[in-house]
Parts: sequence; structure tokens; C-alpha cells
Amino acid sequence: MIDYKSLIASKINCPLPQADLVNLITETADDSFGDYSFPCFRLAKEMRMSPVAIAQKIAGEVVLDDVVVKVQPVNGYVNFFVDRVGAIKEVLSDVQSAGCHYGESNVGNGKTICIDYSSVNICKSFHIGHLSTTAIGSALYKLYTALGYKVVGINHLGDYGTQFGKMIVAFKLWGDRTTAEREGVKELQRLYVKFHQEEVEHPELTDQAREWFVRIEKGDAEAQELFEFFKQITLAEVKEIYKRLNVTFDSWNGESFFNDKMDKPLQMLKDKGLVTESQGAQVVDLSDHKMPPCLLVKSDGSSLYATRDIAAAVWRKQEYDFDKCLYVVAYQQNLHFKQFFKVLELADLPWAKDLVHVAYGMVSLEDGAMSTRKGNVVLLKDVIDKAVEKSMEIISSKNPDLPNKQTVAEQVGVGAVLFSALENAKIKDITFTFDRVLNFDGETAPYLQYTHARCNSILEKATNRGNADYNALDDIETMRLAKLIRQFPQAVVDSANKYEPSILSALLIDIAQAFNKFYIEHRVLTDDLGATSARLQVVEATEIVLKKGLSLLGIQAPEKM
Repeated sequence: MIDYKSLIASKINCPLPQADLVNLITETADDSFGDYSFPCFRLAKEMRMSPVAIAQKIAGEVVLDDVVVKVQPVNGYVNFFVDRVGAIKEVLSDVQSAGCHYGESNVGNGKTICIDYSSVNICKSFHIGHLSTTAIGSALYKLYTALGYKVVGINHLGDYGTQFGKMIVAFKLWGDRTTAEREGVKELQRLYVKFHQEEVEHPELTDQAREWFVRIEKGDAEAQELFEFFKQITLAEVKEIYKRLNVTFDSWNGESFFNDKMDKPLQMLKDKGLVTESQGAQVVDLSDHKMPPCLLVKSDGSSLYATRDIAAAVWRKQEYDFDKCLYVVAYQQNLHFKQFFKVLELADLPWAKDLVHVAYGMVSLEDGAMSTRKGNVVLLKDVIDKAVEKSMEIISSKNPDLPNKQTVAEQVGVGAVLFSALENAKIKDITFTFDRVLNFDGETAPYLQYTHARCNSILEKATNRGNADYNALDDIETMRLAKLIRQFPQAVVDSANKYEPSILSALLIDIAQAFNKFYIEHRVLTDDLGATSARLQVVEATEIVLKKGLSLLGIQAPEKM
């Protein structure tokens, strides 16, 4: 693929180094001003000329060729026009050669990325608040895999704490196995909510819960059996949701897995003189770093999140020797991650710098934040079901004879839900409404899926082809589309490196919009077989990129809609 910026930089005669020139050259936002632009303002002081005069001088010295065909100075900028047909042909050739692997690379070969995401809580509902971490983490998993990394997806289960003592007390008082097996997490959630309601009037329940949690920690047979019963009920349900969302994990080691792995990291911190005592608790003083102390062990001897996360990080480094370990967790936990990352850094562990908190915005309901204790949640399964139901209604009204309607409705509904968490910058808070998630117009996954299906429909109708006449592609709509497709591999890299799948989402929307503009302006199937063949290659390239891009976001691309 031609490196246009480097080629153009080599044609510019000025005092700046080549690398600086390449960094200054940008693609133009307005096609009427060419394809690439070089600003001359930075040169004014050194060359002792106005930017306008510098632009005129540089433009007058550029040697044109069969790639850079025109140059134009405009208000202190030098604008470069490249050969349209040549640029389009190159993009089409690259996509055709790579096929379904377009956008993939081997930049990550030999490197390992651990991604901690979703991390559902045992005995609690898989609600809409888990959507962002699940969708973002899964997209990053797929993006890094496409770039050649060995990726380890980790579901760090919330399966440790006094809440499980509470669950045992609630279950023994108000629950039974038959109902729990039939109703699943819904019944466990009912018991959890009831415990917190009863706890207000009967504080002795809290003491009983603590006693049962101690029994879990000590390996008591009855406590362990009940805990495993709750865990299996929860995992059976969440795994069904993960299957629908096309989300996978390589490790399900939760907090309880690290219960017997905390002593060594704690001793290491003590040996390095980092641990001090404060009111009976063991802490790491972080006042020099403008943070509260990192609490490791409470005065009663019990551990905290930071202790278990430190133990988990140490274990993961030993087990996977990661180059980076990402934590896809809401920004409300910013301080927690800053604290325990800093503790590992102070312990002189060189890999502490490779721990990254991928923060995202919170999801709330229109009438306030969700609370598991109060039962104020929107179940993710219900959201998916409603999205699928809505997509089935639309498909049935627009294409009642479509084969496999239920399968397509599932793909469209699930895609709509996933895309809602991936369409905007991850740090943005979301006020969840069904209308927004289930909006099938505009910049949505169904729009991308429909554009992909349109491409397939055109290709399916193409019965006759001749030798491609690429001169038929010498128009602004095709050039705009080709430029966007050309950006796809870099968007994959940027989405991974910046931990921001929305970069890819936005490009896919731009590609779909550019394709639909191309489709409106230029008839693909015509009597001119040369033009038809050339335009069909544009359709094929678009289809490949949309399908690949959607798959990297975890979204399927139906052949027909």
C-alpha cells in the first residue's frame, strides 16, 4: 500500500526533517481542496516568509508524477491531489488480497494481553450495568487477537465476601432447592433483597451471615456445598447470555481463587518496608502520592479488594507473563486501581507499569442508579429479548418472506444492544432507555447490518461481468468510500492501542454512509460490463470490511435482511 504521506513529504522542499513533514501532513476534510494538505505556518519564522508565500514557493517546486497529479497553494496550505483511479484500484486490490483477514496483522506476535472484563457477581443478576464492561472487553479481546496477540480473557468472578454468608442465611430461612433450581438467579436475587429488608429490623442476621462466611473460608462442608450450589445456578444463566453476545473467556478464576494466594504478596510488601499499621489495620501509606492509604488487611484480619487484586496481578504475571493486563472496570473504581497499581510500583515490580485501568462510564436508569440490594435493576436478558422481539417485528413488516427470520432477528437484536455500548467514547455515562437501545434508525448496528445485506443482495444479482473498467470509478463518491476503507487497518490498531472500540464503530458508520451515497449516485448493475465489474469490486470490498468490522465488535452480519 502506498504511503501517501511519506511520498508527499519527499516532494516538499523545506528545512523540516522528513519525519516532521509526515506528521504535519493530514487528509483534507473537504475533497475540493485535494486529498492531503500541508500547513506552512510552522515554517514562517525560520524561512522569514508569510505562510501564504511559503505555500506558493513549495507548490511551485513540487514535481508531479502518476501518483501526485496536482498541487495547489491555498491560504498558507499546500494541497495535494492524488490519482483517483490509481488510489481506488490499490484499495480494492488490498481488500481482495486479504479477504476476510483485511485489517489483521502480526504486530502482536509473541506478546500476551490479559483482559479482565465483565466479572459478574455470583448470586446477583446479570443486569444492564454489566453491558459496557462485557461489550468493551470482548471487543478488545477480538481486536488484539486480530493483531496477532495471545489474548487471555478473564472473568474475575465476584465470589467472595460476607454477601455469601448473607445468601446462606437467607436461603436456609426462606428458600428451598426446588424453587432455586427452577427460578435460578431470580430466586437468589429475591432472597438477597429480602435479607437486606429483614436485616434492618433484625441486626442479628448480620452476625449470622458473618459466621457463615467464616465457615465458607474455613472449608466447612455445608457452607461450601451451598456456595457451590449458588455458583452453578449463576454461571448456568450467565453463560447462556455470553453465548448470545458472542463473548468468551479463557479464565473464570474469581476472588475466591486467590484466597490462599495473598500471604506471599503481603509478605513481599512487608519485606520491602511498605506496610504500616493504622488503628489495627495493615496499610500502605500513599500520602506522598496524594492518595489515601491503601488498606490491605482490616483490624479483624480479613482481606480487602486491594489485597486480592494485588495477589491476582502477581499470579497473572507468573502464570501468563503478560505484556499488558487490562482491567475493564467503571471509572467509579479509579482510585482503587490507582492505589493498588502504585503499591506494586513502589514494590519495585517492573511490570507494574503494564497494568492498565480501562475505565468506562456508568449506566443508570432514568429514575436513578441501579441497586442490586433494592432489586432496582434491568436484566440484560430482558433487554436482549426485547431487542430481538422488536427486530422481528421490523423484519416481518419489511421482508415477511425472509428465510430464517428468527435467526436474523436474534443477530440484529443482539447487535443493537452490543453496539449501544460501543458507539460512543467508553468514558461517557449512559442513561439507559429502551428507546435509545432499540432505535433501529441512524447510526446503529442494524444500519450497518442492513448495508452489509444490501451489498450481498447486489452481488447476488450480478450475473454478468466483464473486464473491469476502473476509469468508471473516477468520481468523488467512490474516492471517498475508498479512502475510508483504506483507514480500516489503522482503525483496528488505534481501537486496540487506545482501548477505544468506538474508533472502529465510527469508521464503520462512515463507510456505510459513504457506500449508500455511492450506491445512490452510481448504478452498479448496468449494460456496461466494464463499469459494472469495477463497481462490483467496490461493493465486494465494502461487504468484506463491514462484515470484518462488525465481527471485531462481536456483532454478526446477516447475509439477508
